[in-house]
Amino acid sequence: MPDRRPPDEPGRDAPDVRDLRASDADRERVAEVLRDALAEGRLDMDEFEERLDATYKARTYGELTPLTRDLPGAHTPAVRLTKEPVADGGWAGRIGGEGGSSGAVAVMSGFQRKGRWVVPRRFTCFTFWGGGEIDLREADFAAREVEINCVAIMGGVQIVVPPGVEVVVRGIGIMGGFDQRESGVRGDPGAPRVVVSGFAFWGGVGVERKPPRGERRRLREERRRELGRDGGRHWEH
Repeated sequence: MPDRRPPDEPGRDAPDVRDLRASDADRERVAEVLRDALAEGRLDMDEFEERLDATYKARTYGELTPLTRDLPGAHTPAVRLTKEPVADGGWAGRIGGEGGSSGAVAVMSGFQRKGRWVVPRRFTCFTFWGGGEIDLREADFAAREVEINCVAIMGGVQIVVPPGVEVVVRGIGIMGGFDQRESGVRGDPGAPRVVVSGFAFWGGVGVERKPPRGERRRLREERRRELGRDGGRHWEH
């Protein structure tokens, strides 16, 4: 018997991923790809400004995808961001694939790598009178072991890793330093290993461990509920 349901009836067709709403993290990831393309000479300034403006105005994955389609190494948001986080903190689904941007530069300025992105096997960053933030809490990893090479001259780089990731710090500091507090902490079985190397002169490279943003929000909500119950019991007493 033919299907006589109207076309807009639920269950008729799966939603097109291109019509899904993009997040701020999606737009920022595309903006980082465009900045790298400008630095590498793949885009001129007019093209960069036009695409960057379109990036921050985009509302869906379908509007973001064409902005990086002709740039090497760029993954469309619809492909990268429909991948759901692995439940129970498992790592198998977060290791493998092609790395995204392989480096970043901040000269009297700053850079950020955060949100959903793929950490390449080797990521190199340089700061001079500037700063950078590399947040791995929501990232995927191109390989089981990745290296983040930092050169900080009168500047700094802050690396944020999630619980369970093993960190090894091998950087050298002259009138500067590399944070060693997280180095050597045993990682979870199957978790990636992050090697932090490089050179700091009158600068510093910090490493800190934080839970993912979603987990932090959940813990804050639980704490508020606990405080609310405690306060209620105290008032009744």
